[in-house]
Amino acid sequence: MIERVPSRGKARTLPAQLQRAASQLAASELPRHVAIIMDGNRRWAHERGLPTVEGHRRGGDVLHEICATSGELGIEYLTVYAFSEENWRREPSEIRVLMDLVRWFARKEARELKRNNVRVHLLGRRDRLPQTTAAALDELVRGTERCTGLQLNLAIDYGARAELCDAIRTLVQEVARGTISPGALDEDAISRYLYTAGIPDPDLLIRTGGELRLSNFLLYQVAYTELWSTPIYWPDFSTNAYLDALSSFSLRERRFGA
Repeated sequence: MIERVPSRGKARTLPAQLQRAASQLAASELPRHVAIIMDGNRRWAHERGLPTVEGHRRGGDVLHEICATSGELGIEYLTVYAFSEENWRREPSEIRVLMDLVRWFARKEARELKRNNVRVHLLGRRDRLPQTTAAALDELVRGTERCTGLQLNLAIDYGARAELCDAIRTLVQEVARGTISPGALDEDAISRYLYTAGIPDPDLLIRTGGELRLSNFLLYQVAYTELWSTPIYWPDFSTNAYLDALSSFSLRERRFGA
């Protein structure tokens, strides 16, 4: 059983930071949808001589902070890469810890997310998740389904190529049944069969930990997404760092190929 440990970060000063951010960023300059590859948990722990689980625990605290900041700024969608399809290749002991942490987050954060009017949506396959983890996630989704603020999309057992395979498989079945004609298979049709159906494509993709790759995350959806990478490990990713990313986004001219 994993118990919550106190955050090692500084005391939260979010209101003052948000006031400064609001004075610099107009609502029209903020992304509607932010996606984050939360990378660097294990390296953060190893460099401090701590067990890997400590990096993941601290990462959960940071997600809490970034979720709160996003909601208060009026961002509509936040999608985070919590557990990739490739993560199943890790040591069984680490996978058990990660699944425990997902279950812990779902149960411990449920009341706070609901209080902050955050609606939770899941992206990814479900068949390989431990039953207790899947049940906790289902309960979290049901408990926040009437919330109308920020939508937090948790990508768990997610892989973009698997998502595309699932979408294509379903589309082929629909064509075979005559529900949809081959001529109607355009970009909008494909989007309707992705895990992200009904969710706008990300405007900004943040990757922490210094890597410069997509790691099989939202490959179809990020065709014109603005990218922002930082060497900061996810457990050290602060509200100020997040505001820096949003400020960088506000200065970019998005031409979508025009």
